[in-house]
Amino acid sequence: MTSKKKLVAWIVAAALSHTAGLQAAHAGMIATGSVAASTDLVQVESRRAQVLATLNRADVTEALVAKGVDMDAARARIASLSDQEVVALADQLEHAPAGASGVLGTIVFIFLVLLVTDILGFTKVFPFTRSIR
Repeated sequence: MTSKKKLVAWIVAAALSHTAGLQAAHAGMIATGSVAASTDLVQVESRRAQVLATLNRADVTEALVAKGVDMDAARARIASLSDQEVVALADQLEHAPAGASGVLGTIVFIFLVLLVTDILGFTKVFPFTRSIR
């Protein structure tokens, strides 16, 4: 029996000697500011990726190249924007009307008003309309 006890003692001693090298985890308080800063950093990087994804769309790239914009320079400028500027730009892109502008809407509205007044006989702007009078 003593040999069994010695064997068990040696196994326990070996097991304890291997666990002595492990370190215990220490818990501590984390400041709210550091958690908020890391969350803000993730949000800013996702917004920057969103702006770059919009810039990389084929229709946007085509329109910018047609206006003479160098795409590499545009990407470099987006990369150099501050965090606040990136968030503001992403918000502006998110809330902008798709493919519409105020000028185009105004021109279409004026055209329709003149067309209706031509048809009603109040004006004679377009030669292709016939008055109902």
